[in-house]
Amino acid sequence: MLSRFFLAAVAVVALAPAAFAQPNYTRTEDVIYGRKHGLAMTMDVFAPKEKANGKGIIFCVSGGWFSSKESVNPGFVGAFVERGYTVFAVLHGSQPKFTIPEVLDDMHRAVRFIKANAKKYNVDPDKLGIAGGSAGGHLSLMQGCAPKEGDPKSKDPVEQQSSKVAAVACFFPPTDFLNYGKEGQVALGDGTLKGFRPPFDFWEREKGTNKLVVIEDQERRKAIGKAISPLYHVTKDSAPALIVHGDADLLVPIQQAELIITKLKDNKVPCELVVKKGLAHGWAGMDKDLVTLADWFDKYLQSK
Repeated sequence: MLSRFFLAAVAVVALAPAAFAQPNYTRTEDVIYGRKHGLAMTMDVFAPKEKANGKGIIFCVSGGWFSSKESVNPGFVGAFVERGYTVFAVLHGSQPKFTIPEVLDDMHRAVRFIKANAKKYNVDPDKLGIAGGSAGGHLSLMQGCAPKEGDPKSKDPVEQQSSKVAAVACFFPPTDFLNYGKEGQVALGDGTLKGFRPPFDFWEREKGTNKLVVIEDQERRKAIGKAISPLYHVTKDSAPALIVHGDADLLVPIQQAELIITKLKDNKVPCELVVKKGLAHGWAGMDKDLVTLADWFDKYLQSK
């Protein structure tokens, strides 16, 4: 089944083999960064035991816009914590219960929470990178290209913070749901992504009854699809972005990476596409590619 293959493949990123015999970090589990619908939204925090560099990496724990505690594997953090980064493994509201716009709200909240608690975690709020694979890569690029400003009038100190990040590094991300694989090919839970309809079941509240109603109008769906596509948010102020992508990927075509890299270059934003020849949606040895991501963060999170 496609969805099972997808989740298993992208899990390679989150479940990267442990490269260190002994943990070189302390782990704080289930840190609550927000609440919605009576549910706690959580993250796990991995802090280096020594030589902390005062910078943070946010990891989007997401495959198919599904996020689970089981996908937070300590093996992932080695390449980052050994260089002094504090890693924040963020869990978001999962499909099929929540849609992509709602997931994006969770990610904004998580980044704001980290900034509001920067002193507690010994990180510079202006030196935060973000990473993820596939859906996690999509969410990372949305933070890098479409952050939200803070509300200085909010009574919640977390909401006073912006959700802007300083750098992005990710694997095989969807970037344009309206031109998916080829020009004019819409993939809002359709076509290649037909196995992932729930996160694209955008809804609104019906006037009078206040019940949730799925939006069926195709033009409105396309408008939302555009709003959740990182490509359309690229500006000269977007965060520097690194993408690692296999050129044999059938689920998220490498065309998706090429589109946004071109747009980033047009806007003179530092960016790079690392093409993995003959590889698809996930591959053996992806833990080695995490070093490439760490190198990117070393370059773009340096103190000025």
